[in-house]
Amino acid sequence: MKIRQLEAFRALVIGQTVTQAARMLYISQPAVTRLIADLEQDVGFALFERKRGRLYPTAEGLALYEEVERSFIGMERIQSTAAGIKASSVGMLQIAAAPALSLSFLPRAISAFIRNHPDVNFSLTSNTSRAVVDMVMKQRCSVGFVILPMNYPSMHGELLINTDLLAAMPAGHRLADKEVITPTDFDGERYVSNPRDLQSRLQADALFASFGVERKLQIETQINAGVCAFIEAGLGVALVDPVTALDYIGRGVVFRRFEPTLQTEFQVLYPSERPPSILVRAFVSHVRRFLQAELEERIYRRI
Repeated sequence: MKIRQLEAFRALVIGQTVTQAARMLYISQPAVTRLIADLEQDVGFALFERKRGRLYPTAEGLALYEEVERSFIGMERIQSTAAGIKASSVGMLQIAAAPALSLSFLPRAISAFIRNHPDVNFSLTSNTSRAVVDMVMKQRCSVGFVILPMNYPSMHGELLINTDLLAAMPAGHRLADKEVITPTDFDGERYVSNPRDLQSRLQADALFASFGVERKLQIETQINAGVCAFIEAGLGVALVDPVTALDYIGRGVVFRRFEPTLQTEFQVLYPSERPPSILVRAFVSHVRRFLQAELEERIYRRI
């Protein structure tokens, strides 16, 4: 019993004539007749009887057709699922991300992705970049988004986007009218810092020290959203990444270009034990385009 024989049998039951079955299968009428004869020989009983120029399935043929139809419905479901996987329209994405991306940007990016992929399910967790690295290494997520240098010892990764840190200050601050902020502009200013164990803090401290700048380091906080919240409250100035700035521009915080530049690298991490799926790749490409568009429209055109 071959699949082509069953296709001919199903088409003949539905079409009731050899001519119609041949049209449905895009084969000749003799080919249909031969396939049905071979199938009848294989099963050992008649499948059709002819009445007034039409073929009608026998009782045995109807019993076989019911099973064939169930099989074809299952096959069509498999084909539909495969097509959905290929088109990245179905599946589950488990995402782990650093707060700079997960608190607000990624929900917006996921919302835009779902508009074109309504059957994709998402799980998003927010952790420090080092915790995200651990989740990816232990296969506990499909993809991770972190703020780490590309030479960080981790699993498979690629650059999502490379950005320059921005100077951030309260609206109405004495530096708000300047187009470009330099390290000496922050001399004597209250400065909101990241903790000392973060690379961004070490880079900033080294840069200001090289210019002989003394800042008032009164407040430390783990994430840049917290940094911006302190600045919005008028408690100091800082350097922050542009992704975090997306949620604070126009909210009492002013952002300006800072020179010399300090860069922040956003990375995408994949579990090393399995290659990223078509769906993961499609989502990462979407996130990269979405992020670049948001930064260009909402940040870089305004500073």
